[in-house]
Amino acid sequence: MTRSRQMWKAGCLATGALALSTTIALSDDHGPPDSVTNWVFQPCFDQTDAGWDNGVVPWIEAVEEATEGTVQIRLEPAGALISGGEAFGATIAGAIDVTACWATVYGGDMPEGMLAFGMAMGAETTEQAWEAMWGDPDYRIGELVQEAAMSRNLYWAGWSNQGPNAMFTKFRVDSLDDLAGRPMRAGGPQAIFHSTMGGSPVSMGAGDIYTAIRLGTVEGTYWDTGGINDMSFHEVVDYAIMPGWNPAQHQEIFINLDAWNALTDWQREQIDGVFEEVYFKTSEMHAEGVEEALQDLVDAGGEVIHLSDEEVARMRAVSIAEVWPQVAAQSELTARGVELWTDYLREAGLY
Repeated sequence: MTRSRQMWKAGCLATGALALSTTIALSDDHGPPDSVTNWVFQPCFDQTDAGWDNGVVPWIEAVEEATEGTVQIRLEPAGALISGGEAFGATIAGAIDVTACWATVYGGDMPEGMLAFGMAMGAETTEQAWEAMWGDPDYRIGELVQEAAMSRNLYWAGWSNQGPNAMFTKFRVDSLDDLAGRPMRAGGPQAIFHSTMGGSPVSMGAGDIYTAIRLGTVEGTYWDTGGINDMSFHEVVDYAIMPGWNPAQHQEIFINLDAWNALTDWQREQIDGVFEEVYFKTSEMHAEGVEEALQDLVDAGGEVIHLSDEEVARMRAVSIAEVWPQVAAQSELTARGVELWTDYLREAGLY
């Protein structure tokens, strides 16, 4: 287990913030059990999403190896068992054992997920996100997300930085003012950001976005950069706006808490022990996908616009002043997380 996760568990026990005694006490019989636990894992997405090969599959491989094969996971795409939109709730209920998704999908069910998904104009890098969420004991915002997850019968066990969640448009954007009045596909925290910038957010399923842009129903979409070529968006948009509204969008993996507690102490330790390693590995994989996706856009005749440092600073100031309070209003834990994120950015010299 990594030092930062050990610090988190020690802090939880010391403060009594989380009831973890049943899940982290060391077993007298420390080692792999004789029996095999079989889990079903259905994300909110299918194989076309960048999070499949660059997030979910490496996590499964790491878990099965770390537990010496005593945890076996069957991976199914969205729709195989339940719809993608139902996967989060189904994991809470125990209909499936594991899921992966984003705050844009389950923000209404767990607004604290927005703290892990990534704040508008928040952390710029994988390292900054890790430091604020887990690495620096002065912040450990991840504790708040874990507390919220456990209160919903979930255990947060995986995380991956998918790179920038950016604006992909038919119109040029050189400043946040250029978003005013523009209809863009945006969901959850994306919609909060877009409407605050004066735009008109439009909600629709992922499968409808390509056609909506091509027909002019919307003038673009917010999406994780590394996934635009998987969705063929590079064929219908003209611009990618970097660093995006969320420079480090994250995807999370959650396990049904009853299924988690049914494991042995050793198995839980082994799975916790790969959290950080897999985070940095999959985040690097996503970063490589971002470069490939942007090149596909350029090859298709599109243009990548990099906003000026002055405009990025302005967008961050507006986001913290006007977007973040709307996130904070979702719950007490979210409000505390927003406060910590603000402190972190200020200490990091980003705000």
